[in-house]
Amino acid sequence: MKNQKGLRPTLLWVRRSIAVLAVAGGFLSVGVAPAAAASIDRSDQYWLDSGYGVQRAWDVTKGKGAVIAVMDTGIKKGPKEFSGVIGGTDVSGVGSSDGRTPLGDDMEKNHGSWVASLAAGRGDGTADGLLGIAPEASLLSISLGFPSSGSTVSFVDQVSEGIHWAVDNGADVINMSFTTNTKEWDPSWDEAFQYAYDNDVVVVAAAGNRGSGTDVIGAPATIPGVLVVGGVDRQGEISVRASTDGITIAVTAPSEKLTGVSADGSHVEWAGTSGASPIVAGMVALLRAKYPDMNVDNIINRLIQTANPSVNQGDEVPSPDYGYGFASIGAALTDDIEPVDANPMGSLADWVKVNRRAEADDVTPPEDTSTVKALPSRKEATASESPLLPTQQTLRYVSVPAAFILGVGSLIVLGLIGARRHWARVERER
Repeated sequence: MKNQKGLRPTLLWVRRSIAVLAVAGGFLSVGVAPAAAASIDRSDQYWLDSGYGVQRAWDVTKGKGAVIAVMDTGIKKGPKEFSGVIGGTDVSGVGSSDGRTPLGDDMEKNHGSWVASLAAGRGDGTADGLLGIAPEASLLSISLGFPSSGSTVSFVDQVSEGIHWAVDNGADVINMSFTTNTKEWDPSWDEAFQYAYDNDVVVVAAAGNRGSGTDVIGAPATIPGVLVVGGVDRQGEISVRASTDGITIAVTAPSEKLTGVSADGSHVEWAGTSGASPIVAGMVALLRAKYPDMNVDNIINRLIQTANPSVNQGDEVPSPDYGYGFASIGAALTDDIEPVDANPMGSLADWVKVNRRAEADDVTPPEDTSTVKALPSRKEATASESPLLPTQQTLRYVSVPAAFILGVGSLIVLGLIGARRHWARVERER
C-alpha cells in the first residue's frame, strides 16, 4: 500500500436518505439529507441503557482526564457537543492547522463529527442531548484527507504523522474509523503503530463493512496489537452489511441505527463499524480515566475478558464475527481481572521481526557482473592467504620471474666457470 489507490469506502446509512459513506475504509462518499434535529435524541441511543454496561460505568467515571484522538475528516467547531475538543492538527495538507475544518465534499465532511459524538459527545445542555460513551473525556481532532479532499499528502504518510502527533499531544486512545481493504500495510506503519504502543496509547480500529465492499478485514485492523471492533445490530446479531469478519476482531459494538451530530449541529441516524469503533474508543477512555497508569496490554485485556459472547458463537471464542463478544464496559471497569504481560491482540514487534525479515530474505541479491575485483587487504586475508605463504600474486610476479632469472644466471655462471677451467687446462698443456 503506497498511496490512496485502492482505498474503498465503508457503508453508512442516514435516516430518510441513502448514505454510502466511506470510512472504516479510506473513501468517504455520502448522500446525506440529515433528519430534523428534534427527531433524534438520547432516547435513540439504545446502547447507553442496554447490556453494554454504560450506565454502570458512569457510576464510576464519565471519562474525565482521558483523551481520545479522532483521526478522521475533522471535528467541526460550533456544536456544543464538541466543547470537549482541546486541540488538533491537519495532516492532509489542505485542512486548517487546528484540524477543525471538515474535509471532503458535503457528504464526507460530517463523518469526523459523527465519530466524535459517539466517542465523547458532551450533549447540548438539554436533558435529551446526545451523549458519547465518555462524555467528560477530551478530544483531539486530527483531520485526514480522503480522496475527495484534494489532499497533497499520501494517505500512508498522513496516518503515520497523525499517530505521532496524537501520541506526542497526550492521547490515551486513537480511533481509526477507516480501512484500506487490504490485509497488508506500508512498512512505515510498523514504526508508527509501535510508537503508539511503546507510549501506552491504545489504537482502536473499525473492522469495515460488507455493504461497502469490505469482504475481508483490512489494515489497520490487521495490524497486531490493534483493538479491532466488529458491528452488531440492536438485537445483537452480527450486522450483514454494517460489519465484516476477520480473525483479528477483538470485540463487537452497535453498528446499526446509530446517532450522530453533524458538522452543522444537526442529528442523523447512520450505520457502520465507523460508529462501533468510537463506541469502544469511548470505553477505553473510561478505563483510562479510572486506571491512568494501566498499560495497553491490560486495558485491552480487560475489555476482552469481560466481553459477553454471543449465543451465536457457540464455543468459538474468539470468533471471526464477534471476536470475544459484546464489549461490556461496566464489567471491564469493576471486575477483578488477572493482569497480563503481553497484548492479547498480538505483538507488532514480533510480527515485524518474523515477517519483514522474511520479506528481506526473499529478495535475491543482484548478480555481481563486475570484471575487476579488489584484491584482499591484509585484514581481509584468510588463513589460507597467510602473509607467511606465497599468494597467487607473489607467485606470478615475484617467485616465478625470480626463479627464471636465478636459473638462467646459474647456467651462465656455471658456463663461465667451465670455460675458465677449460682454458686453464689448455694453457698448462702447452
